[in-house]
Amino acid sequence: MGAIYAKTGLSIMIGAMSEPKNPRVTAILQAFFVTFLWSTSWVIVKFGLQDIPAITFAGLRYFLAFLVLLPFYLRSPKATRLKELTRRDWLGLLALGVVYYTVTQSSQFLGLKYLPAITFSLMLNFSAIVIALLGIPTLKEFPTGLQWAGIGMFMVGVYLYFYPVAIPQAQVIGYIIAAVNVLATSVAAVMGRYANRGGRLHPLTVTVVSMGIGSILMMAIALVVEGVPHLSWLSWGLIVWLAVINTAFAFTLWNHTLRTLSAMESGIINNTMLIQIAVLAWIFLGERVTWLEAAGMLVVVIAVIMVQWRKTKD
Repeated sequence: MGAIYAKTGLSIMIGAMSEPKNPRVTAILQAFFVTFLWSTSWVIVKFGLQDIPAITFAGLRYFLAFLVLLPFYLRSPKATRLKELTRRDWLGLLALGVVYYTVTQSSQFLGLKYLPAITFSLMLNFSAIVIALLGIPTLKEFPTGLQWAGIGMFMVGVYLYFYPVAIPQAQVIGYIIAAVNVLATSVAAVMGRYANRGGRLHPLTVTVVSMGIGSILMMAIALVVEGVPHLSWLSWGLIVWLAVINTAFAFTLWNHTLRTLSAMESGIINNTMLIQIAVLAWIFLGERVTWLEAAGMLVVVIAVIMVQWRKTKD
C-alpha cells in the first residue's frame, strides 16, 4: 500500500527530528505505528459511511490531502516543476491519477460499504498476486520459484478463510467492487513503478500531480452521482483526520522509515495490516473471526511475503 506513495515535502518536518541513539528500533516502531494508522482507516471509513456517501468520502479525503501536500511541493527545491513535464509525463500522471485515486480509492470506499472490513482487506491482498503476474508482460519481471509457491499458498489461505464458500446475496455487489479494486490497485502499482523507474520525475511531483488529478475527478463524479453532501461536524472531523493524519502524515513518516529499514523489512511490517485490521474490526465493529478464518489470514500473510520477496529486495 505505502509503496505507491512517494517521498513528500513533509519529510522536511520529519527529518528535523533529532536522531535517536538506536535509529533501527525507532524506525521499526514508527513503521508499525504507520501501519496501525492505516489499519484504523478501515474502521474510520466504516463508521463514516453511515453518514457520508462513499465517493464523496473518498474524494474529500484525498482532495484535502492534496491541499496539505501542495504547499510542500511548491516550496520544494528538488521537485520537478510542472513546466518541465512533457506531454508523455502528463498522460502518464493523468492515467495514474485516474486509476490509483479515482478508480481504486472510490471502489475501496464503496467496497467497504457492502463488505466487512476484514473480508475486504483480505481480498485486497489478491493485488500482490496480480501485480506479480502483470509484471511478466509489462515489466519483463518473471516470478521466481518462491513466488510461484507463494501464489499457490495464497490460494490455500483464501480457501481456508472462505470455507465453506457461501456468499450472501447482499454481498455479491461488494465482491464485484472488490475485484475491480484489486485489478485497479494492481495496475496502479505497475504504473507507479514504471513512472518512478527512470528517476527523471521527482517522487513528490508524481504524488501531488496524480493525487490532485484523481481527487478532483472523484469530487466531480461525487457531485454528479451523490449530489452536494450535508455533513455533520463529526463527519468533517473524520475526513480531516483521514486526510491529514492517516494520509499526508502517515505516508510521510513511512517514507522516513525507509531511510533506515530495508525494503524487505518494510514489506513484512506492511503485511501485518491484515491482522491489525482484523483485531480492530473485532473490537470496534464487532466483526468476528473463526479459528479457520484466522488460520487462513495467517497463511495469506505468509504467502504475500513470499510473493513480494524478490520485489521488495530490488
